[in-house]
Amino acid sequence: MSKLSDLACRKAAPAEKPRRLFDGLGLYLEVSPSGGKYWRLKYRFLNKERRLAFGTYPEVTLIRARELREEARRQLREGIDPGQAKKQAKARSLEAADQTFAKVAEAWLQRQPIGERTRAKIQWILREKLNPYIGPRPVSEVDPPELLAVLRRCESAGILETTKRARSVAGRVFRYAVACGLASRDPARDLQGALTPPKVASYPAVTEPAELAELLRAIEAAGGTFVVRSALRLAPLLFVRPGELRQAVWGEFDLEGATWSIPAARMKMRRAHVVPLARQAVVILRELHAVTGPEGYVFPASRGAGRAMSENTLSAALAGIGWRDRQSAHGFRATARTLLDEVLGFRVDWIEHQLAHEVRDPLGRAYNRTQHLPERRQMMEGWADYLEGLRASVSPGPRGG
Repeated sequence: MSKLSDLACRKAAPAEKPRRLFDGLGLYLEVSPSGGKYWRLKYRFLNKERRLAFGTYPEVTLIRARELREEARRQLREGIDPGQAKKQAKARSLEAADQTFAKVAEAWLQRQPIGERTRAKIQWILREKLNPYIGPRPVSEVDPPELLAVLRRCESAGILETTKRARSVAGRVFRYAVACGLASRDPARDLQGALTPPKVASYPAVTEPAELAELLRAIEAAGGTFVVRSALRLAPLLFVRPGELRQAVWGEFDLEGATWSIPAARMKMRRAHVVPLARQAVVILRELHAVTGPEGYVFPASRGAGRAMSENTLSAALAGIGWRDRQSAHGFRATARTLLDEVLGFRVDWIEHQLAHEVRDPLGRAYNRTQHLPERRQMMEGWADYLEGLRASVSPGPRGG
């Protein structure tokens, strides 16, 4: 039966030696000669008498001390030493406090198989938009309102696309922390709908055969350097993302086997991708190989050794032939997607595979990179023949499967 009262705790006076006021079931209040009042629990574990500190009175009230006693007794019934459990909890707390958002973000980023350009963009977002505000904070303590306040700094500046990317980066860091046992939740997930979404930009794309024929003839007659003209000629044939094209390296190509294998690290969806090469593409690449091969970038920058062609080069080339507002480099994907389906009649799933879009089988599993490869090779040959015919104003009929 409990013996102490709050009044007795308040009035407990110091003596020349420490005094112990017992409450029952091992709990007592120890009053030191200097007047300090300390909660202690006496218990036995593995036949040894031990002591456990619960803090000082009145910061820890009598009611709270009794709650802590009952928690310790529960641990004892489960075969747990409450003193050791307290030490471990403190160690975990100290470790969590040391695991700041910035440190966890650095550890996460080191493990990502991404290209240097993407890595640099993420480092910039962390350095400029996230770490100045939540970088020193324990990753386990950042909550949704705190993260929202950080992201609204970007939003208020009108940089909505950057805001979206910052939230995405933060979410990936928090999910990594959860997986490593350093946090219990991803606060970025709770911000769905709390931020203004950026306007979705549409890439200009030609989808009418007659207009495409005009564009292909303009590309064929384009001036500029041989490397840029070659990239511009390959863009509609291969319809990969512009970054995937301009950062291509010769080691990814098998010209004898007419295949381009793009590694996962350079793909948007982080999955390796195979591009079958039509004979027209192989011809262009062989000519280019004699100039920029056999190693390094297929489309090297005109200035600065060891660098790939600038991301603005193809856009500038299209602008140079008068197509700035009618066709973008990225728009060749929409061009191919539309005409392969609506004019040439190829199966949509083959097209989606070739675009490296997310495609799943009837059981919900993602197809592998070589799915429908023979059919896609047939499709790429048909597409190249179609473009060749358009350029000559002789369009072959549908060849779809």
